[in-house]
Amino acid sequence: MIASERFERAAVLGVAVAEETRRLLRLHLRPAEVGGDGRVVVDVPYPDAAVVAALLDVAAECFGERGGSVEETRQAALETLLQLAGFDADSQLARVAPEPGDRRG
Repeated sequence: MIASERFERAAVLGVAVAEETRRLLRLHLRPAEVGGDGRVVVDVPYPDAAVVAALLDVAAECFGERGGSVEETRQAALETLLQLAGFDADSQLARVAPEPGDRRG
């Protein structure tokens, strides 16, 4: 496999990881709690929480993210993933959350 093929596959995988992270967050985005600093708190229950944590750990390693704690490192990776997934005011994550039990995300 030539370098350009490996790069293309890695890019596709990166976007897939970003989209899956965004899908899981959106799935559990109920009336969200907004912190004093403007950050949105999303409670992701198990087993999806384990998947999100694993995705963030992989992303942190891939992007070389570092933080003072595991949570800070994951937060930095999440911010990068959401940028990669195109998170902005028009993104699916910013829209109204699905009804409970709606697993389409």
